Amino acid sequence: MSNAYSKDLERWLPRLIAVWRASRGKGDGPEGRLTPQEVKEVGAGVKQLSLGLTRERQLAGARYMDDPRLLGAYLLFYWPVSYAQARQVLGELPNRPRHVLDLGSGPGPVAFAAMDAGASEVTAADRSKPALALALKLATEAGEALATREWDPLKKNAALPDGQYDLVTMGHVVNELYGATDEALKPRAALLEAVLAKVKKGGSLLVMEPALRETSRNLLKVRDLLVERGYAIRAPCMYRGACPALVKETDWCHAERAWPMPRVVEELARTAGFHKESLKMSYLVVAPKGEAWPEPPPGRVFRIVSESLEGKGRQRYIGCGPEGRVGLAMQERHRAEKNERFFHLQRGDVIEATDLETKGDGFALGENAEVRIVAQAGRGVPPGPPRAPEAPREPAPPTAPVPPEKP
Repeated sequence: MSNAYSKDLERWLPRLIAVWRASRGKGDGPEGRLTPQEVKEVGAGVKQLSLGLTRERQLAGARYMDDPRLLGAYLLFYWPVSYAQARQVLGELPNRPRHVLDLGSGPGPVAFAAMDAGASEVTAADRSKPALALALKLATEAGEALATREWDPLKKNAALPDGQYDLVTMGHVVNELYGATDEALKPRAALLEAVLAKVKKGGSLLVMEPALRETSRNLLKVRDLLVERGYAIRAPCMYRGACPALVKETDWCHAERAWPMPRVVEELARTAGFHKESLKMSYLVVAPKGEAWPEPPPGRVFRIVSESLEGKGRQRYIGCGPEGRVGLAMQERHRAEKNERFFHLQRGDVIEATDLETKGDGFALGENAEVRIVAQAGRGVPPGPPRAPEAPREPAPPTAPVPPEKP
C-alpha cells in the first residue's frame, strides 16, 4: 500500500476509536490508541468474527453487525483491513468514479475508501441499522457527506437504491448470500446482473471477497456465469474464457499486497491469536453489459497470480494472461540486467516477457529473455491498441466450368 493510502488510513483510526467509544457510552481513553483492557475485549470479538466468517463460517449471512460487540470488533479490525483492500483495488479502475454506491456497506470502509480515492457522492446501503448509524457518525467525525439507505438483498423483491452510478462496490458481501452450496451461484450472478444495470457506461462493479479457497473459487464460478452472459471483466482477468484456475480443485486465485499494518490492527491480531502481515482478497472489476473487454497490451503478457515458487537454480511463478494460466520459469544462469525484474516479482504484477519456450505446464524464459513490468500490483493495466476491424473478404471469382474430357 502506498504512503498516501497509509496516511489516509492513519487519519481514520482515531475516528474509529472515538466513534466506537461513544457508541458504548465510554469516551475515556488515549486518543488514537486502545487501552490494554479494550484490546483484550475487542480482540475476543475479532477472534469470534474470524472463526465465524473464515473457518466454521456459521456467521456468514447472519446479522452479526446488529450485535454491538461484534460490530465494534469489525469497526476496529476489519474496517481498516477492508479500507486498505479497497484502496488497492480502486487503483486498477480505468476512470476515477464520481458517484458511488456501496452495497452491503456495513459501517462504510469501502464507501470511505472510494471517497478518499476521489468520489464526490457516495451512498452506503446495508440491512444493519446500527452499522449505518456508525457510518454516519464516522462521516460526521470526518466532516464528510455520506448518504445511507437500507438494503437487504435477502428480502423478497428487495429493490436496489435508485439512480445510476459510476461505481458500485460490494465488499465481502456476495459470499454470504443465498447459502453455502453451488445452488447459491446462480442467484448471486443474477444479483450482480441486476446491480450492473445500475452502472453507467464506462463505469464498473467492484466485488471483493475473502481470499479463502472456497470463497475465491465461488467468485470465479460467478465470474464464469457473467462471462457466459456477455459481460467483460476489467480486472484482474485478461483471459476471456472460462477461468483456468477452476480446472484443478486445489487451485484458486487471489490477490496479496504488502502493507504497513496500523498499530491497532496489529495489537488486535496478536490478541486474537493470528498473524496478519499482508492484505489478501479476491476481487473482480466487471464492466456493464455491452462493453468490450479491455485490449491487452502488446506482446506476451501475464499477470503473476502466485507467490514466488523459487527452486534450486531457478525462479518460477504462475502467470495468467490472454493465453491462459501457465507456469513461468527461468534458470538462474540466464539471469541478466534485461530480465532481472523476473526474480523480484510480486503477486499481481503484470509483465511482458520474450524468448518463451513451451515447457511442461507453461513456458521457460531463455537466455535472451527480456522482462518488462507493464503494471505493478494495484495499478491499472494500460490497454493495448484497439483491434483493427477485419476487412470484409471479397467473394472468390466464379470457377470456370471444366470442359469434359474428350473420349
